Amino acid sequence: MWAIVVSRPGEFGLEELDDPAPGPDEVLVKVGCCGVCGTDVHIVDGEFPPTPYPITPGHEFAGEVVALGSRAGEHPGWLQEGLMVAVDPSLFCGRCRFCRVGRGNLCENWGATGDTVAGAFAEYVSVPAANVHRLPEGVTAQEGAMVEPLSCAVHGLDRLGPVMGDRVLLSGAGTMGLLLQQLLVRAGAAEVVVVDRSAARLETAKRLGAGATAASVEDLDGEVFDIAVDATGVAAVLQALPDRLDRGGRLMVFGVAPAAATLALSPFRIYNDEIVVLGSMAVLHSFGPAVDLLARGAVDVGPMLSAPLALERFGEALARVRAGEGIKTHVAP
Repeated sequence: MWAIVVSRPGEFGLEELDDPAPGPDEVLVKVGCCGVCGTDVHIVDGEFPPTPYPITPGHEFAGEVVALGSRAGEHPGWLQEGLMVAVDPSLFCGRCRFCRVGRGNLCENWGATGDTVAGAFAEYVSVPAANVHRLPEGVTAQEGAMVEPLSCAVHGLDRLGPVMGDRVLLSGAGTMGLLLQQLLVRAGAAEVVVVDRSAARLETAKRLGAGATAASVEDLDGEVFDIAVDATGVAAVLQALPDRLDRGGRLMVFGVAPAAATLALSPFRIYNDEIVVLGSMAVLHSFGPAVDLLARGAVDVGPMLSAPLALERFGEALARVRAGEGIKTHVAP
């Protein structure tokens, strides 16, 4: 098969590899579509510490089951060749103190398909049968590849808690911001105000239900919100959010900032105004709900999509993501 291989930080190419064979509890998936995530950029650049090299990245994907391991058809019983599936990339150990209390996304031995083991920027990938989720008829591979980012947004809403009647300030109208926006609106937020530098992305935010938009947080001077969510990972943008919070407000850090970035907060204000600061990392008990939300049309991913690129154009796909072109970039092996 053909696959993208990142041989070392900064170096990648298209290589011909042996087709993978599924283990007893695995299935072999013929990849239909795989999304390019900011994490993939960090992996290519050597900025994602868990990643070993060489590696084939790609963790947002869907495709067709083409082979089953000897025990894979037992659990779940519906699993068979020919099914279209989305795949939860999470590889939790199940034994550490976090896994034992149901917080696998904080696993001390954390791993993920495409992040720590071979992923889906390839024609085929072997994955645990337990991580496979059936896609309903009519859901395309490209739409199915949106389940993983949507599941991250679902976990974010789980972390955030009730939002009914709250005014929300959301920074970032990329893929994750627009998914979060739709979930916030459906959860009953009184208004979601979206901030982004891209006029085109703000237009998409309006189409998907944003109550108002702005080019920067500074343009909202004087306005206060019950909740502020950062989906950019840009430290300077994040730093501007606490000043927009009302007393009793909540600040959620969702975007992935550089590990060395810092945020200045007033301890007195956190105490005196009872400000809550929380984070949301990856996927946790949220993949199945994300499949349901997508299948039932509760979340619209269509406005975020453009035509997928071929595997040999992976470099171009990375460049698009780095430049902030479009919204969601996919590769179709």
